[in-house]
Amino acid sequence: MKYPEIDKIDAWVLSKVLITQAQALGNRPAITFIDGEKWTYANCLTEARNTASVLSRLRIKTQDKVVVMVEDPADFCRLWFGLSLLGAVMVAINTGLKGKILEHQITNSSPALVVADSACSSAVTEAVESTSSKVPVKLIQKMSPSQVQTRVSYQPFNPQTQSSDLACIMYTSGTSGPSKGVMMPEAHCFMFALGTIENQNLRSSDTFYISLPLFHANGLYMQLYPCLIMGAKAVIRTRFSASNWLKDIRIHNATHTNLLGATAAFVVAQPETPEDQHHQLRVIGAAPLPEQPEKILRNRFGVKDVLPLYGMTEVNIPLYGKLGESAPGTCGKVYSRWFEVEIRDPNTDLPVQDGTVGEIMVRPRQPFCFMSGYANMPDKTIEAWRSFWFHTGDAARKRDDGYFVFVDRIKDSIRRRGENISSYEVEQALLGIEGITEIAAYGVPATMNKKKVEGARSSTSGIHDSEGMEDEVMVAIQLTPGHKPNPREIHQIALETLPGFAVPGYIRFLDTLPKTATGKIQKVVLKKQGVTADTWDALVHK
Repeated sequence: MKYPEIDKIDAWVLSKVLITQAQALGNRPAITFIDGEKWTYANCLTEARNTASVLSRLRIKTQDKVVVMVEDPADFCRLWFGLSLLGAVMVAINTGLKGKILEHQITNSSPALVVADSACSSAVTEAVESTSSKVPVKLIQKMSPSQVQTRVSYQPFNPQTQSSDLACIMYTSGTSGPSKGVMMPEAHCFMFALGTIENQNLRSSDTFYISLPLFHANGLYMQLYPCLIMGAKAVIRTRFSASNWLKDIRIHNATHTNLLGATAAFVVAQPETPEDQHHQLRVIGAAPLPEQPEKILRNRFGVKDVLPLYGMTEVNIPLYGKLGESAPGTCGKVYSRWFEVEIRDPNTDLPVQDGTVGEIMVRPRQPFCFMSGYANMPDKTIEAWRSFWFHTGDAARKRDDGYFVFVDRIKDSIRRRGENISSYEVEQALLGIEGITEIAAYGVPATMNKKKVEGARSSTSGIHDSEGMEDEVMVAIQLTPGHKPNPREIHQIALETLPGFAVPGYIRFLDTLPKTATGKIQKVVLKKQGVTADTWDALVHK
């Protein structure tokens, strides 16, 4: 049974959902933690109440901020639920953080408490000791029911919690500066879930397989939360595993799941088996997905709907693909019931014609379905909201059929011989090559050494042209284990599939690509490393 007040924006509050669904659904299965506990809807509320009791003993009250840095998904859910009953704010921190980045996020969020498990305790303790704040730290091993049960009385539900109240703070990756804390109202969190329900046709009888971390909006709000709202079942694996992905989906009869570009690449790189289509999976929601993985998910795995989508923690998911339509290489159409999306000139903020590349700009049609700002960074909030449109920093174009095509992060665009090159499009052209798991395209300063460029190909070749250059195109590649580097073959395919000016002049192979704590490839790091001794140079090997 779905949440009966799903159409009332003022009732878009997690604590209300928990209480209503526990009363209505009782012993109906709610969450299965793989290799762990199984909770009913009644259990969810019991866990919420027990954890809220513990938090209230630690003097956590309405709108206090609590940093949550725990790996175990069951403990994460306990804290998420318990904080909601107290009307407190969860600051969801990536469990891989440490050092200065972690110090910044703890300091920036101004928490009343930091909760960490044994896997994160050392990093948290060091980070807190390095800050000037005296925020208390609660270290836990495992929040088993016997540990959290208490006789201390507390208010089990704060009737004053509104859909406009702050519910969560999640941090951006901070690839080009300090990470920013996105302040997320209750309605904003609910809207992530509603987007899944409405666009992926999630029903009460469905099962959602979740293999993305819960400290991200995708795993928590786009997958788990919609299950709670609809009375569906969630199955959660602690960490993504490509080798277990299909096994889990088959064993638990999953009907829905979400993938990121990187996780999709690992899934389709798995060896084919006779069991590839023996499952009940109907829908995969995926961030803008290259054409090749999308086709494999549909054809090899027999998934009927692979929905492209586009969003950010700040702006929710304003673009979704349509069930029954195939639009590989796109990021969906406007989710027009709740959002306005336009392609505008990033310099003038004026609209551009369909088919013209510009910046994706978004605004909501309802209040509090967006972030309320960046925590303690009013200047960044104002900068992002210039001209009353949120500037995503992403370049795209809109097709005549209404689908949006992602082009690049504006700051990642490569300029060469007067041409603006989309690093994203270079990456997509090469990702279909067998053995390539992940790839990053970026610009490095083009060599001006006349001896080196002597005899270089014409401007149509795209290789080390000496006149009018700003950048040279370079790619860093991570291969599937067992595959040997073959830069000459990759370069030849690039020559056949890319315009000459976009063909990479440098190819480098790495065991792993450097990433932020949220899993985004750090092109800034790769650019700083530049052309290394192990880089294959197309001009030298021509």
